[in-house]
Amino acid sequence: MRYVLTIYENEKLWEALSKEEADQVMGEYFTFTDGIRKSGNYLGGEALQPVATATTVRIRDGKRLTTDGPFAETKEQLGGFYLIEAENIDQAIAIASRIPTARTGCVEVRPVMEVMSDQG
Repeated sequence: MRYVLTIYENEKLWEALSKEEADQVMGEYFTFTDGIRKSGNYLGGEALQPVATATTVRIRDGKRLTTDGPFAETKEQLGGFYLIEAENIDQAIAIASRIPTARTGCVEVRPVMEVMSDQG
């Protein structure tokens, strides 16, 4: 089964890290990603630009409205995600617990909805 592991952390904490500390955390991410690639669990993933670069889009009464930044003010921001293959929720949680940000933020584990498509 496929799962999305969404990574949330307070961007201000990340910005406060020294270059050495940030390099150490990124090294941990590279090691983690390499490990799940080798195990066959990795399907994809990306880091995201800071929340200040986001644009929120809404359609109201047939009109498009855009707002700079995120939809809601939160203490933790979405920083990236992994798409993985896991045997079950327990394995997905075990993988998520190895993501470096799980120590300082949180990682949401959510099953991907398997939708049948007749277009492919």
